[in-house]
Amino acid sequence: MKKVTIIGAGNGGMTAAYHLSKLGNSVCIYDSPSFDKQIKAINEKGGIEAVSELHGCDMMFSGFEKIEKATSNIKEAVEFSDLLIMICPSFAQEILFNDMLPHLKDGQTIMLMPGNYGGLVLNKIKNESEKKDLDITFVDSISIPWACRIVDSAKIAIMGLKEYLPMSVYPYSDLEKFKEQVKDVLPLEVRFLRNPLIAGLENINFGGHPLMTTLNMGLLENFDGQFNYYRDCCSPATSRAAAKMDLERLSVGKAYDFELKSELDAMNSLYASDYETVYEFNRASKTHVKISGAPNSSKARYITEDVPYLLIPCYELAEKAGLKLPIVESCIHIASAYNDTDYFKTGRTLKKMGLDKLTVEEIKKYFD
Repeated sequence: MKKVTIIGAGNGGMTAAYHLSKLGNSVCIYDSPSFDKQIKAINEKGGIEAVSELHGCDMMFSGFEKIEKATSNIKEAVEFSDLLIMICPSFAQEILFNDMLPHLKDGQTIMLMPGNYGGLVLNKIKNESEKKDLDITFVDSISIPWACRIVDSAKIAIMGLKEYLPMSVYPYSDLEKFKEQVKDVLPLEVRFLRNPLIAGLENINFGGHPLMTTLNMGLLENFDGQFNYYRDCCSPATSRAAAKMDLERLSVGKAYDFELKSELDAMNSLYASDYETVYEFNRASKTHVKISGAPNSSKARYITEDVPYLLIPCYELAEKAGLKLPIVESCIHIASAYNDTDYFKTGRTLKKMGLDKLTVEEIKKYFD
């Protein structure tokens, strides 16, 4: 049995606590005192339930699992284990890390699901703090393992599980240590990427969320998101636009000598399918057809997280390499207009990662 701390009690965090406990791990789940609804519910019920059916569809891994510790005390959570998995919105990564920092110790690992370049940002925060000499490993995952939702207090639904999960380890010299830490902890195979920039560029939400949400905002708002997002927002035309946007992402990878998968290849590989187009995948994926809801405003995370934390880093990497990304840039401008926010300024910039003063060639060598 291994000890694991989950930081964040949203959809992914609750599912992680449940499933990792089901696999025999000793789990602590934390959320801040101002977002402690699920923490209180877990303590009242003694654990988390996963339902067997939702909206007429069969769910996975149903049952009930006792959770060893559910807390809103960050010191307790950090001291519970050496493997800390942050499953929270990207904007909360820095806030939570600053809360964690006074209690962290040498040898601990912080895994971010998804990473969205967060490991680099948190490492920079550490290096600029009084604990700059702290020996911490940062792991950036491209996503979370599950398609999942909270359906009630201390109750979740698991719609699907990826075949494997790519992630980066930073510094890369800690790879073998992390392999031992994570052995038998997660419910799926882990595949390792060379650095956090690749992990960020490989996030499978890159095109499917921000572009389709931006293009369908009228539909999403007027119908309050009461339909299947993947099936109903993906049309032949929107999928063609997404394909062009994916080519822009791939061009950035090529400029930095990163071998990236196309969105279609990644989705087919992660979900063990063989669809010929992204349109077909979104319309027929056995996992995604179970998702009955959709974002209902421009404040949804498909805009407020995926634009500033996925598109902005890609745009800035492209700009540094002298590349133009017209669809990516247009999506950022439209999303900024929707929310009256300049994501070019507020997003996850290269400066926040500590890479802004490096050339393309220096970035290529930075992770060696």
